[in-house]
Amino acid sequence: MSAPPVLGTLESALYAEDLDSMTSFWADVMGFEQIAAVPGRHVFFRITDAPHPQVLLIFRAEATEKPPAPDAKLPVPPHGAHGPGHFCLAVAQDRLDDWRNYLISQDVEIEADFHWPSGARSIYFRDPAGNSIELADPALWR
Repeated sequence: MSAPPVLGTLESALYAEDLDSMTSFWADVMGFEQIAAVPGRHVFFRITDAPHPQVLLIFRAEATEKPPAPDAKLPVPPHGAHGPGHFCLAVAQDRLDDWRNYLISQDVEIEADFHWPSGARSIYFRDPAGNSIELADPALWR
């Protein structure tokens, strides 16, 4: 028996202590729509709806590492991570220069910008929590 197919990634999570600075960055700089928030616990952003919803979840690990209350309406298991994570967004190859110029105009420091041996390009920078954020040509994984 083999594993059934999946449709793709629905959610990705990053962790941060300062949710306000993450909200400013992901909404104001990156341009993503905030779709949910619980102060001191999490903030969620819609990345795209095509071909299905894709969402970035940002949690405070201290708040999500705790097990749910016995009477919790949504008994999500505890989770959390400490230290910088990584998140990569697919960007059309011909829009990477636009993104680089835009990020620089927003005072976002470009940490690396290079072509992989395959010829695909990646641009790396950090969000306010220190997570490594990558914008990459999807050809990277073809």
